[in-house]
Amino acid sequence: MYAVIKVGGKQYRVEKGESLLVDRMNASEGDKVTLDPLLFADGKNSVFEGADLEKIKIEAVVTGHERGPKVHVLKYKPKRGYKRRTGFRADLTRLEIRDIKMLQRRSPAVKDAKEAEDTPKAEAAAEEKPKPAGTRKAPAKPRTQAKKETEDGS
Repeated sequence: MYAVIKVGGKQYRVEKGESLLVDRMNASEGDKVTLDPLLFADGKNSVFEGADLEKIKIEAVVTGHERGPKVHVLKYKPKRGYKRRTGFRADLTRLEIRDIKMLQRRSPAVKDAKEAEDTPKAEAAAEEKPKPAGTRKAPAKPRTQAKKETEDGS
């Protein structure tokens, strides 16, 4: 059984008990994190549709924050004496996948998130009122009249 998850704009294939490095997350060490599934595959069936993916829950624990290997960047332009050497180390978070579950119904966290997305839109539509008729701007003069006035004046 495995799943494909999306973390930090990247996709990873994970299995239960696996450890993986992802871009730095705001969670502290020891926190439990629920990850977004994109695909779930079991020996019998696979799920990759929106309504069924809401029933899948992937739990992970942050086991630590690390830094990746140093990447050296060299810039050189011949015959000009131009040399630059810089380096970069990525900030990473190590996650351990604790459990991959397929629930019978949507998880409460997903349900609350969907409701939170829907309610502001409904409230904004209800609060939107038509503007009073007296606040409209006067119509602009046609361009042909404006050109004739400038030609007559010169």
